[in-house]
Amino acid sequence: MWGTSDREKEGGDAMRRCNWVNLKNPRYIAYHDEEWGRPCHDEHALYELFILETFQAGLSWELILNKREHFRQAFDGFDIRKVAAFDTAKIDALMQDAGIIRQRRKLEAAVTNSRHILELQQEFGSFDAYIWGFTAGKSLTEPYTERVSSPLSDAVAKDLKKRGFRFIGSKTIYSFLQGIGVLQAHGPECDWNGAGNSKNIFAAAANLSRSSLQ
Repeated sequence: MWGTSDREKEGGDAMRRCNWVNLKNPRYIAYHDEEWGRPCHDEHALYELFILETFQAGLSWELILNKREHFRQAFDGFDIRKVAAFDTAKIDALMQDAGIIRQRRKLEAAVTNSRHILELQQEFGSFDAYIWGFTAGKSLTEPYTERVSSPLSDAVAKDLKKRGFRFIGSKTIYSFLQGIGVLQAHGPECDWNGAGNSKNIFAAAANLSRSSLQ
């Protein structure tokens, strides 16, 4: 657990954050402060985070964040229809791109999953409606533990697998649900714990995060 003095030495500000945040990495700080756990209903943002989560499997989220801009370039700005149309030649080209995770099965899964998300959009009206439908549109607050899956992530992963999705085990889905705010799990040491939609907390943190990235 980080205390305020620890944060002043490591991160240069007195905001208390979840203890998994690398306070020496401005990208990680910005992600925690401005994205992680905030309810997300933007179709494009949901798609991007979902695809990035599938690349995290077996790796660290910090690594994925550090490569995020490269992924955006390689995946045509995460234009779902363009990604869904990627062919073998495109996959071969991506395998030469050192800026992303060069794992063929994950690249192929990204294409397959993109096509299935388009199917979900057709069936449910949006990917947002599908994924938030598991909790009737509500964020669930969990007691803070070091768990990596839950009955909810089990259910979502099971349904996605039935629909043909790949690289979407319960652990991956659990991380995704936390990231988009379906599950609220900020640690007890974190200023965002119980903050909900506190505009003052988010605004202050956003300003600090942006200044650290400059």
